[in-house]
Amino acid sequence: MAIDTHRSFESTLASARSTMGLGEIVRLAVDSFRASKMRFALTALGMVIGSMSLILVVTIGLTGKHFIIHELQSIGTNMIDLEYAGGGGGTVSNYRTDYLRLDDMRAVEEQLPEIAAASPLLQMHDRIDVGSGVEKDILVLGVTPPYRKIRNLIVPTGRFFDDEDEVTHAQVADITLPLAKLMFGSPQNAINKTFTISGIPFTIIGTFKESVDTFGESEIRDETILIPYSVARYFTGTDYVQDIFFSTRDQSDIEQTAQQIVKIVKSRHQPNSVYTATTLTSLITTAGIIANALTIILLLVAAVTLAVGGVGIMNIMLATVRSRIREIGIRKALGATAREIKLQFLIEAIFISLAGGLVGTLIGISLPLSVRLFTSYKLPISGISILVALGTSVAVGVVFGTLPANRAAQMDPVESLKYE
Repeated sequence: MAIDTHRSFESTLASARSTMGLGEIVRLAVDSFRASKMRFALTALGMVIGSMSLILVVTIGLTGKHFIIHELQSIGTNMIDLEYAGGGGGTVSNYRTDYLRLDDMRAVEEQLPEIAAASPLLQMHDRIDVGSGVEKDILVLGVTPPYRKIRNLIVPTGRFFDDEDEVTHAQVADITLPLAKLMFGSPQNAINKTFTISGIPFTIIGTFKESVDTFGESEIRDETILIPYSVARYFTGTDYVQDIFFSTRDQSDIEQTAQQIVKIVKSRHQPNSVYTATTLTSLITTAGIIANALTIILLLVAAVTLAVGGVGIMNIMLATVRSRIREIGIRKALGATAREIKLQFLIEAIFISLAGGLVGTLIGISLPLSVRLFTSYKLPISGISILVALGTSVAVGVVFGTLPANRAAQMDPVESLKYE
């Protein structure tokens, strides 16, 4: 009978040792999780907040980045601004500047199929009667109809002058909204009204505004008049222009096309003349870098929340180890190794952290999805941020669960069985 009992104990011990694989350890961890649901749920709350914050921070950062880039791109569709920067020829007493000409624009259009539209810009100023006999110095720009497309201008009332107006030298004009309000009280009242530039009457056929307020930092001011270039050139009597605006068919061609434009124009002028082609690419790149930097800073703040959640997990797991000392002693007496004990408590910590990460991620995703469903705003959702949130949750569980797991694994089985 004693022999049978001894054999039975050996059989149980062998069975415990043989079945203590990873699957059995995971099941023990899950059972422990179920036995203390409330405690583990409260412990995981820090991870929920941290993961949710991480997802929302990335969403806010991407939204801000997309908004800034969209606003900058709205200044002009694939726009390139070519201007004369200096240089020329002649003696000191008879120095000649080498301004851009209308023929330069035509040469670029002929040689570069990447160009979708082009417009010269002729800048003038004149004293305009703005009402009640009051005159004011107003900016007048001579441009061609493609200028509207290149600069992405909006025409709230009336229309923009077209190719027929350009060809027939029509004395028509489009004015900014602030100027329309100043002169006639409202944009609607400005349509079909007349005013004079250097004594020549012009009829207002529309009002316009920029897609994005550049706060006077572009060639357009708050109070600006646009007239056909074919008419504006008669005020100067030359083909010289201050700027030439181009737009490319593909955004990826902007920088290369800008270099080719400068090369073509320089070949048509004196060797020491300098011309610059300005694009929005560098500005957009800088804005993207700034937005990414701000996102990283916010992510570091979210990481602090995750770290706090990890400390909470470590404290709870240390308390759990202390409350289960006898269980640890019994398991070691049955043959469980220190590695198996360590792995069990480590998996429990990972479960808590990962469960909190999953819930936090779901909440973080649900908020921008709700905005998408119930509003017209399309908030971006980053798949990478989801992977980072879940990966960070696992990492926090491993890092902050290692100390309690090591403490459990190092306990002496004899002392553990004596613990009350």
